Formats: sequence, C-alpha cells, structure tokens
Amino acid sequence: MADTVARGLVARAVGRMPRWLRAVLAVAAVVFGAVLVLHLTAAIGILALLIGLGMIVVGVLELGARGDDADRPRWRLLTAALWVAGGIFVLAWPGLTVRLLAVVVGLALIVNGVLGVVAAFRRAHSWDARVADAAFGLAGIVFGVVALAWPDITLLVVAVVFGARLVMGGLAALWRALRPRRGPDPDAAADAVPRRRWGRAAVAIGAVVVSVAAASVSVALHGGSPVVDDFYAAPRSVPDEPGRLIRAEVFTREVPDGARAWRILYTTTGGDGEPRVASGLVVVPTTGGGGWPVIDWNHGTTGSAQQCAPSLVAEPFESGALFVLPEIIAQGWALVATDYIGLGTVGPHPYLVGQPTAHASLDAVRAARELAAADLGPQTVVWGHSQGGGGALWTGAVAGDYAPDVPLAGVAALAPAGDPPGLIDALPGITGGSIFASFAVAGYTGVYPDVTFREYVRPGAEVTVRAMAQRCLSDPGTTVSVLTALGLSRDPQIFATDPTSGALRARLEANIAPATISAPLLLGQGVADTLISAAGQDAFVTRLCDAGQQADYRRYAGRDHLSLVATDSPAIPDLLAWTRDRFAGEPVEPGCTRTDR
Repeated sequence: MADTVARGLVARAVGRMPRWLRAVLAVAAVVFGAVLVLHLTAAIGILALLIGLGMIVVGVLELGARGDDADRPRWRLLTAALWVAGGIFVLAWPGLTVRLLAVVVGLALIVNGVLGVVAAFRRAHSWDARVADAAFGLAGIVFGVVALAWPDITLLVVAVVFGARLVMGGLAALWRALRPRRGPDPDAAADAVPRRRWGRAAVAIGAVVVSVAAASVSVALHGGSPVVDDFYAAPRSVPDEPGRLIRAEVFTREVPDGARAWRILYTTTGGDGEPRVASGLVVVPTTGGGGWPVIDWNHGTTGSAQQCAPSLVAEPFESGALFVLPEIIAQGWALVATDYIGLGTVGPHPYLVGQPTAHASLDAVRAARELAAADLGPQTVVWGHSQGGGGALWTGAVAGDYAPDVPLAGVAALAPAGDPPGLIDALPGITGGSIFASFAVAGYTGVYPDVTFREYVRPGAEVTVRAMAQRCLSDPGTTVSVLTALGLSRDPQIFATDPTSGALRARLEANIAPATISAPLLLGQGVADTLISAAGQDAFVTRLCDAGQQADYRRYAGRDHLSLVATDSPAIPDLLAWTRDRFAGEPVEPGCTRTDR
C-alpha cells in the first residue's frame, strides 16, 4: 500500500513537468551527446563535466517518461535515481573518477539496458512500444560492453558511446514531448499511433545500428595484435654467458627475394648485470661466398609490451623503420636485428635505457655467429633509428668493454634518441607524444625501483597510460591510443610530477649516450623532424663534440622523423656509401663535421 502511494506521488510530481521543459531537457541531451561524440579532444575536466551533466539529464528524462506513462514499471524510478546519483558523483569528484568513468557509465548502460529488455517482454503495451524498449535496451547493453572493453580510454570511447546514448535517448524524449496528445477524437488517436511506431521505434532501431557498428569497430581494434608463441619462452636453464644462441628457426615473413632468414633466441645481460633472454632476426643473402659483413640493426620504437617485438609483428622490418633491407642484401651484407629485452621475451622492456639495449644489440651478433647456416663474417657496422639510434650510440659506447670480440667498423645513428631528458621534456608539446611518454614511463618504472607510477603519473591518467604502454604501434588498437593521445594533448596534467625532476630525471640523465664511441660515427637528422627536433639534436651533437667525440653530422632539409629513413631519402645513399667505406677500412675525417644536405 505504501509503495503504491509513493509511486503515485512520484508519478504525479514528475507528471507536472511541462512539456516544454521536457523538450528543453531532450534537446540538452542531444547537444551534450553530440559534443561528447564529436569533440574528442576536449580536456579531461570538460569531458567529465559533460558526462556528469548528461547522466543527470538522462535520470530526469527517465522520471519525466515515468510521469508521462504512470503504469511504466517501477524499476524506472530506481534507474532514474541511479543516473542522477552517478551524475552528481562524477560532478563532485571529477579528478578522482576519471579512471572510473568507464566502469560507472558502462555498468549503468548495461543495467539500464537489461532492465529495458526485460520490461519490453513483460509490459502489455503495443508492439511498437515493446520494440522500442527492447531496441533501446539492447543498444544500451552493447554500448556498455564497448565502454568496458576500453577502460583506459574513458575520455574517448566512454564519451562516444555515452554520447551516442544521450543523442538517441534525447531524440526519443523529444519525440514524446512534441507528439500530439491523444484526445477524445478517435480518428486523431488512430493517426497518432503510426507516428509513434515510426518515430520512437525508428530512433531505437537506429540506436541498435549505431551500437552494433561501435561494437564491430571495437572488435576490429582489439583484434590483430601479435601473439607471443612458445619460441620466445626461455628454457629452464639459461646459460650465464651472454651472446649464446639458445634456439633458431627459419623465418620467412617479409623476407625479400635473394635472402633467407631465421629468428633467434639468445642470452644477454640486463641493466642489473643479471642474465636475460632476448630474441631477434638474422637475414643473409642467398648467393655469394658467405662471410657476410654484418649490419647490426637497432630498430625504432615498436612499443614497450612483450608482443611488440619486430619478429612478431606483421611487418618485422618496416615496423621498426628499416625500409632498405633489399638494399642491404644487394650490397652483400647480412642483417642482425635484435628485438631488445622484453620484446618477444619476458620483460620489462628497457625503453630508452642505454646499457641493456646495447647489450642486446651486441649479443645478437655474437649469437648469430653461432648460427652456422648464416655464415657471418667478422666485420660489423651498427645502424639505428630513433629509439634504435640511441641504442646504436650506446652500442658503440660500450662495445669495447662489454664485447671486445665484436669490433665495430662504424656506428650510424639516424634521428637518434640519444638525449632522453630532452626528448621526454619535449613530448607534451608533440601531438601523440603521450604514447611515447607511456612507453618511457613503463620502461623506467619497470627497470628502476625508485621511479614509480604513483609519483609521476596522475591517478586519473594512470589507467590510460598503462594501457597505451601495452599497445604496439602496429596494432589496430593503437588507433585508440592515437585518439587518446590527441585528447590528452589538450590536457597537460598527465604527470603528477614533472618527469624531468627527481629520480626519473636522474635516471634519464644516466641514459644520455656517452661520448665514448671509438668507432667512426655518422649522425643523420631530418630538419623537419617534430618528434626529435633538429635543434635538440644540434645541442646533443654539440655536447658530444665538446666532449671529444668524433662525429660526421649530416642534416637533411625537408625530412621528418620517418621520411629521413624512407627509400627515397638522400640519407639512404649517404648511409650505404658511408658503410661501404667502413667495411673497406677507409679513414674518416677526425673531429666533428656538420653538413646540411
């Protein structure tokens, strides 16, 4: 009895809501939803504000719908209250709930959708009302699942799916508010029924179509990530000696004509001096006399997660910015390409950490020499680009002490990330820089105990940063990371603490490439590079030269980060000619030279 009275009071209270006010709220829902769907790069606080207001509007409209139809099921009152309470919660603590919005909104959509579907089959109304309620419920369930499938991108996917829910729900509420009231004229009532069927039901079916499309995109983005197979598993007993070949198998993916290849698993040394296992690729020409000179390739950034090894991804060479493998083979050279520690093998991956990267590079050459079928010669020139460019510099710097059995004829570093503090400092101003920042944070927190997420990453962004660090640049899901980075780039508060301060600063500075490279050094830089700027590289090279490092520094006008190493880049013939001279033992000009090409 009391429940009936309470329901009647609520129904009468909300039933007094003027039709014009319902229409205004419905329009507000559509506007909020459209902004959430279309304005993907809004700042964190603005998106949280829109989501919170949107949840309140949904709740109020739900109450209005109940008042418009007094015998609607009582669960509508509960869901309306939950929507309003959730919205107030989000508005009250936006900084604390950004990381929870996916769960809050996703579960709200699912619960509301399930109840709507159940009610559609229980209510005794016309078939058009049943279809509309069932369709809206199904759309809510699908949207909720999509939101939960991408918890790290609360600011984007949740904004989009909840925004779509607001648009669809707002249009339906607007239809109810504007449709003619059924009066005593039976002909007017009969005319109103088809309009309801083709109005609210059509909007509901449209919501289902949109939700299914969103789910399909979500499935496509989740798929396609490389799978780590048993080849990369370390044996129970790993040799203590670095550079030992553990296993090898024939590799054929993207191997050019006139070449054959293997993937290898080998021992190396971590930054803590402990034995580690790494993987890599070995490619040699199929014709000639053997004893191939070796290009020791240090690849550019592919990601920081285990599945991001170049030997695992669909394009094992191009993904790390090696676009000239056919040219290497045509020169009669072999390629040894490390995946680095933690890519392919168990991590953590020491992203932008110098010594373990150099160890993996040098030990890959040692291990590849044990592969009799490859028949490698004694000469080695190190190449690297971007992350791998910094790795190449470190390889040249430590080779004499760490691997005197791998004498280097030269080191070539293209757009090298040799100055980690400078790179990290510049990332907030770079579109998509948050992706590389996530790799760096994952790498440094994984390697150094004194660098923690809690200290350097804002709690509201931690889920996002951790998830971005688990995606490879070649994954379809990286599209989501790019969109997330575009959103985060409008809000600089990703870091709780300046990343170039404290323990992280000290660790970054410890990984600046040292000026101890005894082999001839070639440095290439694109003047139009926005990721590793020419100005930053100029300053880094100046410091090397002031410290006594020999260097041949060449700058290429009009070339950015990737076009510097494209097949049509003028840097490529320069690199090939310079490498031929190194294998031929030609002398280099002492000191530092700078050339603008």
